[in-house]
Amino acid sequence: MSHPWLAARTAQFDSSGIRKVFDLAAKMKNPINLSIGQPDFPVPDAIKNAACEAIHADRNGYSQTQGIPDLRERLQADLQEEYGHDDRRVLVTSGTSGALVLAMMALVDPGDEVIVFDPYFVMYPALVAMVGGKAVMIDTYPDFRIDLDKVAAAITPRTKLILFNSPSNPTGVVASEEEVRGLAALAAKHNIALLSDEIYRLFCYDAPLPSPAHHNPDVIVVDGFSKAYGVTGWRLGWVHGPAAIIDKMTMLQQYTFVCAPHPLQWAAVAALDVDMSPQAAEYAQRRNRVVDGLRDAGYEVADTGGAFYVFPKVPKGRGTAQEFVAKAIENELLIIPGGIFSGRDTNFRISYAASEATLERGLEVLRKIR
Repeated sequence: MSHPWLAARTAQFDSSGIRKVFDLAAKMKNPINLSIGQPDFPVPDAIKNAACEAIHADRNGYSQTQGIPDLRERLQADLQEEYGHDDRRVLVTSGTSGALVLAMMALVDPGDEVIVFDPYFVMYPALVAMVGGKAVMIDTYPDFRIDLDKVAAAITPRTKLILFNSPSNPTGVVASEEEVRGLAALAAKHNIALLSDEIYRLFCYDAPLPSPAHHNPDVIVVDGFSKAYGVTGWRLGWVHGPAAIIDKMTMLQQYTFVCAPHPLQWAAVAALDVDMSPQAAEYAQRRNRVVDGLRDAGYEVADTGGAFYVFPKVPKGRGTAQEFVAKAIENELLIIPGGIFSGRDTNFRISYAASEATLERGLEVLRKIR
């Protein structure tokens, strides 16, 4: 719906296709919901108790824009131990989405080019457009691996930023050490920013996450608490990178989000001492169950190593992903068509952040409609 008061930039955006599926799920009586990208485990009691204690202690006003000292100092110490970068600083943000918005505003001018890997997290092209940038897509099909020669060829004098996400939403693929080292080197060689979105860092099932920040001290890393601790509704993220970039993002946060939710930052301090490896191990088992089940049913599925998604290819003769998903929805199965994440509409996303019973029901439908 249009209105004469709306800014011209709003014409570029529609409601996220994922949100449309969420709305559809709310209207269905007994959906097999494999669409939601959020953990299904309960938030550990230590984290919930810390949030309640902070609220009852009247820590309900504004915090410092950059985050409470207890949380920042803990995160900063962990960063120093892992990376040893003297110039690396941390900012607590209003969700990882907030961190991405601030990074775009701080780095990208109108006309700047931003390299994005296809498939991509649904927010990336929209954020680039919001700040007047141009998204330059690099195709990674069929195995969703990064071809460094393609990246090098895509770099122009207008390239300002590379947006990188591993483990990937929507594919679940974890980039290799060779891929991240190559990206870090290309960014350094051409003096362009590299932003590594590592929100699914906890969910790496086969080996620890390789981060380009280990190879390039100027890499900006976005992380958060939402996925790792099952608190997606708390809107609590963080970002770290070169001090000059983080300082400017802090200033921008003053005029946008102001600060991350104050009492929940105290819960985040407690969260850093909670062992989430049992939950990660459970998701690794679900990954195996879903991938094996899909392949046994004849679906093509790329090897996945993290997050809680798989991105199978629509079987031949079953039309586009949009058409295939419509057939799934007729059978009460909610999945996401790949065109929401990609210039192609050939695959579909499954989230296995769901119970074993729900996953089995979903696999039964997929066997049936193949």
